[in-house]
Amino acid sequence: MNKYLLIAVSVFSLTACSQGVEQMTDRTTQPCGDKPNCVSTIDDREKHAIAPFNLKEGTTLAEVEAVALTLPGAKTAVSEGNYLRIECTSKIMRFVDDLELKLDGTTLTVRSESRTGYSDFGVNRKRTEQLRQKLADASILD
Repeated sequence: MNKYLLIAVSVFSLTACSQGVEQMTDRTTQPCGDKPNCVSTIDDREKHAIAPFNLKEGTTLAEVEAVALTLPGAKTAVSEGNYLRIECTSKIMRFVDDLELKLDGTTLTVRSESRTGYSDFGVNRKRTEQLRQKLADASILD
């Protein structure tokens, strides 16, 4: 019985710690840290860099948001002006990653980072490439 109680408390603790936050500054202009749990279009280091996202002329942030919300576990946390932060929550452990998007003309700055842990096992890179494919499928990517 104690074993099951310990497991339940551990899972609850991990889940509670990984929930969303209400306040977070726009980090789209900041390079990733040293941990391998972040990718960005502005970072030039191989383990963090992702290819630029160039959108078709006239694309709105609302169109980008509609596509981004089709990603697994995605919900809008912040949408202000040309900045959007999507929280992506994993199904089992409920870990939250932040997908930050900033639209400047036809350039979409993309940054995806795990809030907790050292490595993300490539989850953020995979997410950004899923977003790229979904934007292409929606005929938004140039």
